[in-house]
Amino acid sequence: MLTLAGCRGHQYAQVLRPDQKDMVGSHEAGAETFNPLIDTAVAQLLGRQAGGFQSASYTPGQPTPAGPPAICFVGVENKSAEAIGDFKDQIYQQIDTRIVQSGTFRAVSRRFVDAGLQQTRLRPDSLFVPANMRTFVESLEQMGQPFDYLLYATITSGTTEANQNYQRDYLLTLELVNIHNGQYDKESATVRKGYHRSALGAVKSYNPFKN
Repeated sequence: MLTLAGCRGHQYAQVLRPDQKDMVGSHEAGAETFNPLIDTAVAQLLGRQAGGFQSASYTPGQPTPAGPPAICFVGVENKSAEAIGDFKDQIYQQIDTRIVQSGTFRAVSRRFVDAGLQQTRLRPDSLFVPANMRTFVESLEQMGQPFDYLLYATITSGTTEANQNYQRDYLLTLELVNIHNGQYDKESATVRKGYHRSALGAVKSYNPFKN
């Protein structure tokens, strides 16, 4: 019994300091992949559009109405080769927080978004149908949450095999739609990650693009 107990493995954890790099997932994407995707895509999309958006009540020749335009972020769709688990909600919250912190746009609370989808019995991908969009907009207006833009996020991946190694390219795409005139904008960010299978079948990740 003493011999068996001595051979048993153990697990420990540590709190990473802000100046420490994220751990790299050995089998699939993790914080080291999703955080840079979010930082890049959101900053580029909002930064590019910061000076060009007006709220729904804006009329040319009239003073700009008080308050920033509102963005309704309807969700994150995962179309990658991996299940992203609890990262899906975290990605939503990170993007939503960056919208709020931008100071240029106002974000509709996810609680209202979910309530609107439940009340109208609509899926996020069905909101492109004009009748469905009008129904959803009216639902949120009744809750006191009018908005100007719909935001969609999609995660995809592409895999390149090379004998025992493989590279996976992760792509986060943000699509922004003006609900009043259909004007459309899009931004993407990519992170490439390499995985290596050892002779014993174990998998570990590595970055083949650094020396």
